[in-house]
Amino acid sequence: MATTSSIASSEHSSADQAPSAAKPSPSVDVDDQYEDAEKNYQPKSLKFWTIMTGMYLSIFLVALDRTIIATAIPKITDEFDSIEDIGWYGSAYMLACACLFPISGRIYQLYSTKWVFISSLVIFEAGSALCGAAPSSVAFIVGRAIAGLGSAGIFTGGMMIMLPLLPLRKRPVFTSLFGMAFGIASVLGPFMGGAFTDKVTWRWCFYINLPIGGFTILAILLFFHIPSPEHEKVSAFAQIKNLDPIGILFFVPSIVCLVLALQWGGSSYSWSAPRIIGLLVACAVLLVLFIIVEVIMPKTAMVPTRVVLQRSVAGAMLFMFLLSGALMSIIYYLTIWFQAVKGDSALHSGISTIPLLLSMIILAIPTAIFTQKIGYYVPALLLAPVLCTAGAGMLSTLAPGSNHSKWIGYQILYGFGLGVGFQTSNLAPQNVLPRADVPIGMALMFFMQQLGGSIFVSVSQNIFSTKLVDRLSGVAGLDAEAIVNTGATNLRSVVPASELAVVLDAYSYSLTRVFVMAAAMSACMILGAAAVEWKSIKGKKGAEGSEKIEEAELEEGKSEV
Repeated sequence: MATTSSIASSEHSSADQAPSAAKPSPSVDVDDQYEDAEKNYQPKSLKFWTIMTGMYLSIFLVALDRTIIATAIPKITDEFDSIEDIGWYGSAYMLACACLFPISGRIYQLYSTKWVFISSLVIFEAGSALCGAAPSSVAFIVGRAIAGLGSAGIFTGGMMIMLPLLPLRKRPVFTSLFGMAFGIASVLGPFMGGAFTDKVTWRWCFYINLPIGGFTILAILLFFHIPSPEHEKVSAFAQIKNLDPIGILFFVPSIVCLVLALQWGGSSYSWSAPRIIGLLVACAVLLVLFIIVEVIMPKTAMVPTRVVLQRSVAGAMLFMFLLSGALMSIIYYLTIWFQAVKGDSALHSGISTIPLLLSMIILAIPTAIFTQKIGYYVPALLLAPVLCTAGAGMLSTLAPGSNHSKWIGYQILYGFGLGVGFQTSNLAPQNVLPRADVPIGMALMFFMQQLGGSIFVSVSQNIFSTKLVDRLSGVAGLDAEAIVNTGATNLRSVVPASELAVVLDAYSYSLTRVFVMAAAMSACMILGAAAVEWKSIKGKKGAEGSEKIEEAELEEGKSEV
């Protein structure tokens, strides 16, 4: 069992050994997991905070990479003369990430958390370096895909490194900081992308990852020395078998087909085109085959039915899927609204989304403290859909004449909902699953987060394009398709002054239909929240458990720096 000095001492730690062929160890009871983390919890240790800072920065980087490109794309396409590749700049990253998420949970279950996490960081850094130095559009897309592969392991690994350091009763506040890091990066992404693009070069959108990621790698190498659970040595063949290769064979192509269908449908091809129908049918067939494999081969399944069908995990996954889809749709298209309708620059449009960021931060920590105090996270999960639905619904009323008080106030309301619910749902898998299944549970949560963003950003694009063409098709002298393809930043230079008001009104209406969809998704989050069980995070139950918690808290207060 890990001791208090485990973080500082590496002499006898298996975490410092390279990953070896392994078979998962038996499940460890949640109470045992609680006791391990209680002994490792060192809130007054510099090494503890160095590790946690590295974790927060790693989550910040991978979240930033999802949105920082939004305001840099026009400059990238200008340099590479690659307007037809725009869709792949975002999709390559999200596709690679989504494909690897469930697999990453299985990998963390079988191998050393420390070395898998470091490997993921190295892959992410390599992809970022390639993007920054890319001589062509193809090289840039390859770099995005490599970074996406690394990001899947970083998301899951960040949580897995945190688990042995924090007892469950202390996780709400620290987990909320993960959510804040993700949310801050998601909102700051367009702002930072615009700043780098306008003031330096778009390549710094990716070079910025290198020194920050390097800090995290050093922090884990030097200070994280908690032994990983012992594994039984197995042959190379058994090692491959444990990674569920048959499941991977069906799962990865199904996700590729889905993302391609969403990327091309309604833009490059009509939804009724044979290519799109074929992709959707292939996705459905492959997904069914994947489910069959997972059911009939439960011992090696990367998505075991015992995990995905657990009530709280299933509810939390649905909650995260809808929240992430709504959030990414609002972030992407609110930025476009500021640039197209209000005429803001890329930099200023990022500044205009700061109310969303600040309101999320303001409510995230109080929510975590309240959750930690009462021991239940379901109240926050029930409140978040109410606030998010109200905020997204109000954003859908924006018009070209909307003043500052409206678009600031509406963002604040939606941001409050994010602050309450964004990271709270991640407590459910940690609380209800045995230790051996927690990596898979967390990977599934992050997979749903990524999948929700991937799907609904594509759906949002189709809603926006379709509505804009419909609104402009009846206006004499305007080429609706040409305006759709013009882009938000060049709108005023292409549209005649006499028709600009009509076009801006149509643009605003079409963009706000995306927010209507986000409001509907936010309302549906209540279904996921209602499915989550009311289970305390305060560890052991009864008088004995209460005494142990009190003793731990007293000991914590006496601990030395």
